[in-house]
Amino acid sequence: MDNVTHTLFALTLARTRLGRVGHGATAALVIASNAPDIDFVSAARGGMSYLTWHRGPTHGLLGAVGLGLMTAAIVWAAGRRRVSRETDPPNASLRSLVALSIVGVLGHVLMDLPTSYGTRLLSPFDWRWFAADWLPIVDIYLIVALAAGLAFGRASLEARRVNTALVLVLMMTNYGVRGVAHHSALTIAPRLFGPTLPPACDGQPAATSLVDRWPRSQVTSRGDGRRCLIEMAAIPSFVSPFRWRVVARLSNAYEVYNVDLLDRRFWSAPDDSEVFWRRVLRYPNVWTPAVQRAATAPAARAFLGFSRFPVVVSAVDPAGTATVRWSDMRFTGGILPAQPAPGRQGLFDVRVRVGADGRILN
Repeated sequence: MDNVTHTLFALTLARTRLGRVGHGATAALVIASNAPDIDFVSAARGGMSYLTWHRGPTHGLLGAVGLGLMTAAIVWAAGRRRVSRETDPPNASLRSLVALSIVGVLGHVLMDLPTSYGTRLLSPFDWRWFAADWLPIVDIYLIVALAAGLAFGRASLEARRVNTALVLVLMMTNYGVRGVAHHSALTIAPRLFGPTLPPACDGQPAATSLVDRWPRSQVTSRGDGRRCLIEMAAIPSFVSPFRWRVVARLSNAYEVYNVDLLDRRFWSAPDDSEVFWRRVLRYPNVWTPAVQRAATAPAARAFLGFSRFPVVVSAVDPAGTATVRWSDMRFTGGILPAQPAPGRQGLFDVRVRVGADGRILN
């Protein structure tokens, strides 16, 4: 989730009883709710460092405790230096600030989990990513609800309480609607892909768990023509909670269908009246020996550890040099504004050049 949403949610929490423990409570909640994203400093060493550390230890359990203690100490020390008047509320105790700060950090992590971007909940013990795919990384409806509750609840203490309760109910409703819509998108998925959907790999059902995790082991056809279904996912859109991008990850390609759940044809029409599968978008994803070699490059390893749906495009020039480019299917083909299709330059790309002798050039 974006930092505007984290800040607005912290200010909303400060209007509950959490914000009444004393002076510094609001500051502790706001700082702690944004503290996990301090990992952006890793970008100073380049994109590979950022992908390696982003949403890592600062978003794990140890990070929640550590950042909570640091935030509480900073706010407590600042409070001791302030010059207070008799009418000012007393400073919050260090113990209260620690509890509030840990709540703020945990709230940040738990708001990141339901997004399609995901987070690494168990780092540094386990570096896998987890995501529930209910919300996009920026939810405009959530931002509007939180901002409106803060803007229109300043008339009195009672108005603040009522507005805060209303905003929290709207938040839960938003999460609930998106959760149901996500389940519906996955339920309708087999009908969308129709006869083009291959059987599951190794005879196992395709993964459609409530909370997905990655990276998984790479299952590829490697040019032998084998084709099977690895997993399916429904990625939320920024525009509507009822528009989803259903992604079928195959052994040698990705197949994508953009669906609007409010379109009655997907629910009421007989199976043979609409040939939905003719509108499936297909993105080849064949791992050649050159791709396998490129995947050993440090930049590629960092990207493949981050990417949930890595799609590869490769080409070999007359000299035998292979150019391999990976993108992430979550962030291509229109999921983010101005994002190109796989194989073209985008925000989440990595390119590796491999010489004819198998040596990684750059």
